[in-house]
This record gives sequence, C-alpha cells and structure tokens, in this order.
Amino acid sequence: LKDQGVDKREIGRDEFLKYAWQWKDKYGGTILKQLKKMGASCDWSRTTFTMDDDYSHAVLTVFIQLYNEGLIYRGERIINWDPVGLTALSDEEVIHKESNGSLWHFKYPVKDSDEFIIVATTRPETMLGDTGVAVNPKDERYAHLVGKKVLLPIVNREIPIFADDYVDMEFGTGCVKVTPAHDPNDFMMGERHNLDVINIMHPNASLNENTPEDYCGLDRYEARKKVVASFESLGLLEKIEDYVNKVGHSERTDAVVEPYMSKQWFVKMEELAKPAMKAVNDGQVKFHPERWTKTYNHWLENIKDWCISRQLWWGQQIPAYFFGAGINDFVVAETVEEALELAKTASGNNDLTVADLRQETDVVDTWFSSWLWPMSVFNGVLEPDNEEINYYYPTNVVVTGQDIIFFWIARMIMGGLEIRDEIPFKDVYFTGLVRDAK
Repeated sequence: LKDQGVDKREIGRDEFLKYAWQWKDKYGGTILKQLKKMGASCDWSRTTFTMDDDYSHAVLTVFIQLYNEGLIYRGERIINWDPVGLTALSDEEVIHKESNGSLWHFKYPVKDSDEFIIVATTRPETMLGDTGVAVNPKDERYAHLVGKKVLLPIVNREIPIFADDYVDMEFGTGCVKVTPAHDPNDFMMGERHNLDVINIMHPNASLNENTPEDYCGLDRYEARKKVVASFESLGLLEKIEDYVNKVGHSERTDAVVEPYMSKQWFVKMEELAKPAMKAVNDGQVKFHPERWTKTYNHWLENIKDWCISRQLWWGQQIPAYFFGAGINDFVVAETVEEALELAKTASGNNDLTVADLRQETDVVDTWFSSWLWPMSVFNGVLEPDNEEINYYYPTNVVVTGQDIIFFWIARMIMGGLEIRDEIPFKDVYFTGLVRDAK
C-alpha cells in the first residue's frame, strides 16, 4: 500500500481489510498453485483459511472459553514492542542479531556522601526512567550503601540502593541501574521492591513528558547521545567500552525492539505446558529427528505467558467490550448484545446501551488461530462431536520446519489437549531448512 501511496491510517480499518483480502486471494492462490505443480495430492475442495467465517467463529469461541476459565487475562506487563509497526510481538517474533555496541559506565552520586556508585548500561537513554540501583546482597563492596539513596543525574530524582539476588557480582561493576518500565528483569525487581514504574517513551520510541523538557520528543537514539554528552559534561562518565551484544529486531519491520510497559492480553501458559510436555516425553507424540525433543522441553520448561494481542487490523478482533475507563471495566462476549447484558451486571448500571460499549480494537496473534488448525479444519471446535472430527482427529503426521516448533507445533499440542483432551497428531517430522543469501 505504501508503494501505491496509500496510507493505512487515512483509509481506515474497513477499507484496509478490503485490500488485505485482495492480497490474500492473489498470493494465497499462488501458494496453492505451487503445491499442485509439485504434485501434492490434497483434497482441494477442503481448502481452509484461518480467516474464514467458521474458523474465525471457532477462534473467538476458544478465546471466550479460555477467558472464562481464567486462562486468558488482560494486564499491564513488559512486552516486546515494535516502535515502527506499533504493535506487540511475542518472544518468538524477535530476531536477535549480534551487534557491535558500547557499554557506558555512569557515576551516580550517593546522597549525603562523597561516594559514587558506578553502573554500566548498553541503553543510556533508559536511565531517565531509573527508579533504583541494585547490588547483590553478598557483595561486600556495597553492603554499606544498601538502604541509602543516589541522586539520579539529569533528572535529580532520589532513588534507593537495594539488594537483590538477581544481580551478577561479576558483570560490569556489580551495580545495576533499574528501569522497571523498560526491562523485563528490572520490572520483576521493581515488583519485589515496590519501585516506581516510569514509562519514558511514546509508542514510536520517542521520549515522552516523563523526561526533562529538553528530552521530550527526541528519538531514543538522539536521546542516547544527549544523555552521554550530559554525563560527560557533568564529569560523571567513567568510561566507554566496546561491547558485542545481541539486539532484538522485529521479524515484521526489522526495527530494534523496545521492552515496553503496555496493557495487553495474555494466555497463562504454565498449566497448558505441563500436559504438552508429558505427551512428548511419554512418546504419545514422537519427534523425528528425536533431538528436537530437547529444544521443545527447554522452551516449555522456561515458558512465559503468551502475549496474544496485536495492534493490527488483519486478524480476529478480540471479543472484549469496554464500558468504562478502569483496567477491569470490560466484558468478554461473542456478540455486542450479550456484552451489553454482561456489562449492565458488571457495572450495576441498567441504563447502559450498545452505544456506551467500545469493542477492543486489537486482534489476536496469528498463531492463536493457527494452534486450532487440526481441530478447526473439521469444525471440531464449534461441533465437537461431528462425524469428520471423530474420524480425522488425531491425525498421524505433521511435516514442518523446526523454525516453528514453538509458534505452531507446541501450541497445537497444547490446544488439542486443552480443548479436546487428546493429542492432535502422533508424529512430527522436521525437515531441513534451506537458507541462502536471499
């Protein structure tokens, strides 16, 4: 659309979706023709697409079911944010690339003292949102400072020095600046120690009004240069080291991903992961080559809740309806009429009308529809006991690439066990991947 000079935001959601369907019909059709040319002997009358009406209905039905079971929730958490696409991303949509960067060492003055505490950071601009400095409780170098405060340079905010086991005494100086709104580990430390959470960025990664006036509106990298220059002029820049680290990029836009505090929808994964792990380790589902079992187990053992909301227009719109400004002022329902009845009860206001409700504009992550594939191609969610689903489910073999073992394979196993209490397939064959320069 950009190439045609069409701005998505100017034409609006409905018009954009017309273009999206045209694109899908053209390129989706090409893929099917290629499969036919290669001799794939499918029953082509059964071609299914995750945005088909019945399939979309199944996706929303499962969303409502999981929400009512307490497995889906809305919360404010640190997520991967794409500041160009302006959408949340799951961990698997972040591509980590090795990058030659710097490690800046800053001196933070300890209040009512001549001492400084030195912190090292690869993202200097985030110091404007610091609300604490952490040291390891076993680190004798800093034991006398725990409980004291530092005066945060540039913003002149007093922030506490505290002890937390997360801090690695061997890394950098053994002191860590803590920015709960812009780093997932800092967020967890902030929760443990009741630190303030200060978001310093707009969604496009420019700095917001929570930063000093002369920083407002600056791009994050411009702000980085300005912070470093300020520390240098204040005599608080200890040193700069060359540093190679892995920087997350958006799979969608290639923008550098920003850890960002945001209200999103999540699926609780811990209790879905356990039976899915057991099914593979017990041999109900077999991986070929077998070595991929290890990768699968590692991911499921370290699983985090799945952020399923996307700030996009192409996809199933989340069936939540807001009736107020509070974080919990919403109901989840299949139709706006059902939502109205639920909202009247939830709010205690019988005068509410459909006009007072606002549907969530976010859509679900594409994998939230794809994980239902083995069931939904036979309408097994909407009609769980129909003849076809009983005959075809579970199927035998899935052939796929190992790059979607988490995106798709693990989630289909979880979905099948949760919704039908049965594995979706018996064997998973991972092909090799051919990757060239293009």
